[in-house]
Amino acid sequence: MAAQHIAIIYGGKSTEHEISIRSARNIAKAIDKTKYKLALIAIAKDGCWYAKSIEELNVETVVEPSENRLSLLPGASTGRFLNIGTGKEFQDITAIFPIVHGTGGEDGSLQGLLKTMNIPFVGPGVVGSALCIDKDVAKRILSEAGISNSKFLAYHTSERSEITFEIAQAALGVPMYIKPPNLGSSIGISKIHTKQEFDLAIDEALRYDRKVLIEQSIVGREIECAVLGNAEAKASPVGEVVTNEDSHTFYDYTAKYLDANGSVTMIPAKMDAALQDKIRETAIKAYKALNCEGMARVDIFLTQQNEIIVNEVNTLPGFTDISMYPKLWEAGGLSYADLITELIHLAIERSEDESKMQTSV
Repeated sequence: MAAQHIAIIYGGKSTEHEISIRSARNIAKAIDKTKYKLALIAIAKDGCWYAKSIEELNVETVVEPSENRLSLLPGASTGRFLNIGTGKEFQDITAIFPIVHGTGGEDGSLQGLLKTMNIPFVGPGVVGSALCIDKDVAKRILSEAGISNSKFLAYHTSERSEITFEIAQAALGVPMYIKPPNLGSSIGISKIHTKQEFDLAIDEALRYDRKVLIEQSIVGREIECAVLGNAEAKASPVGEVVTNEDSHTFYDYTAKYLDANGSVTMIPAKMDAALQDKIRETAIKAYKALNCEGMARVDIFLTQQNEIIVNEVNTLPGFTDISMYPKLWEAGGLSYADLITELIHLAIERSEDESKMQTSV
């Protein structure tokens, strides 16, 4: 059987651009070269798309412009990308692994574009991606599905004058967390105790988003569970993130990516089998409630009373060398390379199922 052409799309316009590059490097390194021929498509911070080499991926810290700029050809059965520099069609692509984190990459925008181009892609579709990226909307759906999550308030930027410390404190207590609901990697998040901190944190969150989310602080263990599958989903062993409280007040961007001593991960998390099974069941329930497919990482708080509270669902979790999603599946007996193969299989399976749907009456 001839090797299939798989393209990794990475970079993007969001603040998680650099994390995306790190994820792409690891996927390119781990993918089974006996099954797949690899193509690389990079999105620069200005939104332009480029064909890249593995050498460029390995040395660039941000996506740099080049002569190999790509144009998209929606609806074509072959040659769905045109290299503007050479005038030649980019190689035919069997499926795409999009690893563009944050706005424009995991909010349904890229997924909708790839769907329009009739290319199978890894991860949730348009609806699941859009629901999960907006933590305000996701929390409302989780509540409707009977899945516990933290108390919260949400405001649009047009309501800035209505956002007060007094209202938030009465509803949520202190400390509380303030975040832009449409970003990941803990960017723009603040843990606050006072009115002065509150006002600064609101303005900081609104630098990144047109909405702001204010959440109740949950005291508990930070638990993560990886989910894999389309209609039939399965959950990984449960992991735990323990933040170094001597240097970080919470699991922020620095603790995640920059400080080697910022946190410790424990896989599997120390808990009895019955509790772990309950967490895995909750993760799958949240996954399905938010219309996820392919993959997602479900982040959970576990209180001292063993109450399971879903924090958020990440539809394109990190694939860096320290990221939890692949590590959780490795603990479950699925290697990094086999995980990538399974994700590609799920993408093609979903695309084939969708192609059978009637499109005319």
